[in-house]
Amino acid sequence: MPKDLTITRRALLQAAAWSGLAAVHPAAAAAGGEAPYPARPVTWVIPFAPGGATGRLSVLICDRLSRRLGQAFVLDHRPGAGGVTATRSVASSAPDGYTMLATSTANIINASHDPAAGADDDLIPVAGMARMPLLLLVSKQLPVKTLPEFLAFAKANPGKLSVGSAGPATVQLLSAELFRTLSGITWSVVQYRGSGPALTDLASGHIHAMFDNTASATDLLRSGKIRALAVSTRERSQAFPDLPPVADVLPSFETSGFYGVAAPRGTPQAIVDLLNREINAALADPEILQHLAEIGATPITGDSGVYASTYRAEVMRWRKLVAAQAGPTK
Repeated sequence: MPKDLTITRRALLQAAAWSGLAAVHPAAAAAGGEAPYPARPVTWVIPFAPGGATGRLSVLICDRLSRRLGQAFVLDHRPGAGGVTATRSVASSAPDGYTMLATSTANIINASHDPAAGADDDLIPVAGMARMPLLLLVSKQLPVKTLPEFLAFAKANPGKLSVGSAGPATVQLLSAELFRTLSGITWSVVQYRGSGPALTDLASGHIHAMFDNTASATDLLRSGKIRALAVSTRERSQAFPDLPPVADVLPSFETSGFYGVAAPRGTPQAIVDLLNREINAALADPEILQHLAEIGATPITGDSGVYASTYRAEVMRWRKLVAAQAGPTK
């Protein structure tokens, strides 16, 4: 069983209080005689409601940063417009390292069709966090246990199924739409302000299915409250080795979640480099690696330049996928 990844704002502040007892990484030098960075708490903005993969990964990283750098990295959930609201808010913040953005595939999808929505001109990539597959999840009340059974049921009941979405332009919604297009089924989409609320409704039977990241779904799956039918990547997930890839039935299907950290453009390079080093160190920590393995995630490491190149490659990949995506949402 994976360890509980939930941490409160109070816990983060407490971590900052006792972090002076731990070995603290040298802080970034500040100009003009100011105190070295970070000299006060850092706001870490998450563009979705609590309970999703972006937040769960941020808990791991922020706890490490708080302990290592001696200041609280406080999680601030700002859901809305598929991540656009929070993204633009951070992009317009002071470029001083005290407001960071936890990015996800939603930012990449937004940037793939509208650079302004992704705020690519106003943000700079700092570091990666992880890549992870999605799972096709269904309510336990649905009378299906395999992907072929699900497809047969959906085709026998056109338009009667509801699928949850973590918001517009999210990897969850795009995965569902790609699946719908390739399979020829029809269903109604129910929009939520993040994975957490959608998963809650899935577990209670208010919606029938959804795609979501392994990080978000793991606890509910292992408690038996929802059922997984397939994985979104072409390879099986080490965390869920019994689940077949969707591509076994729909060969053109492949998606995954991509998570990282960005800062307002103009943030001093010394601060970017410090955060990049500390995040990479966190991703190499055996305890965090174990957490990632338990939720089927693979760390994304490298300096900020490497991550920026990887991010741009992801934008191009999703731009092609979005362009190929035919038909409106049913």
